[in-house]
Amino acid sequence: MAIQQLVKFHIADEAFGIGIKQIFQILKPQEVFKVPNTPPFIEGLINLRGKVMTVFNLRKRFNMPEKENDGDTKILVIRMDDYLLGFTVDSVSEIVRVQDEDIVDPPPSLINFDRRFLSGVAKVGEKLILLLDLEKILTPDEEDKVKEIVEENEAQLIG
Repeated sequence: MAIQQLVKFHIADEAFGIGIKQIFQILKPQEVFKVPNTPPFIEGLINLRGKVMTVFNLRKRFNMPEKENDGDTKILVIRMDDYLLGFTVDSVSEIVRVQDEDIVDPPPSLINFDRRFLSGVAKVGEKLILLLDLEKILTPDEEDKVKEIVEENEAQLIG
């Protein structure tokens, strides 16, 4: 039986998980370089040790009510193909170990969340953790737009 390690984080009242191997780093929120004419869920760009990274607000992406960043807010940095993406989340709580057989497809009864963003649901005791499918957070068009934004603004951020 295989065990998966997940980084568990929260957005509003929902618990989410991403495989620990997909996480590059966890950061505190920082000043972002705002980019005009981008979708509302793109917070902007940051320079992470010489690499330009796009930061997304997952609350906005998932159409959840907005919330100011606070002491618990974190940016999950993930590596996607050959670039880094940052996702702003309300808090990161723990690393959980989940047996493969405790991961199931998102149930049809899950109506308060857009299931296209999910790869599955992990059952941990009585609690459910929604597993994000990082490949589906952005549509292919949005992904192209993000690459374009990074390329256009890289010189300004790296100097």
